[in-house]
Amino acid sequence: MANTTTNPKNRDSGQTTTEKAKDVASSAYEKGKEMLSSAGQAVGQAASTVGKTADNLTSSAGSGIKSLGDTIEKRGPHEGMLGNASQAVASTIKHTGEYIEQEGLSGMVDDVSGVIRRNPIPAVLVGLAVGFLIGRTLRSS
Repeated sequence: MANTTTNPKNRDSGQTTTEKAKDVASSAYEKGKEMLSSAGQAVGQAASTVGKTADNLTSSAGSGIKSLGDTIEKRGPHEGMLGNASQAVASTIKHTGEYIEQEGLSGMVDDVSGVIRRNPIPAVLVGLAVGFLIGRTLRSS
């Protein structure tokens, strides 16, 4: 029986196999890295598209709300106490629709986070109150 450690041909074959295994592992690592990078880019693009779609939908909703304010303003009473109230409601609805249409979802999120930063204690209290009400509602049903 031949000794494989003393046979130089077998030793070269072992080194070549080891080098081939290292090359295959390195190649697999690079391919995996490329695949993860591609997947990350695809996820980023999808998130960007979803964000833009949400902003567009929010702007469309703002336009609809503004249109509702216009309708109330045109068709509501114009005189007396009821007229004053309907005009005030119509004006508020129109301004709200304009705000939503201009700012979109991302602008509203920025505004809310700014309010929370400027008023952290009331924001925490509001959060606790909302959590309490949600918990109470879920427990009763």
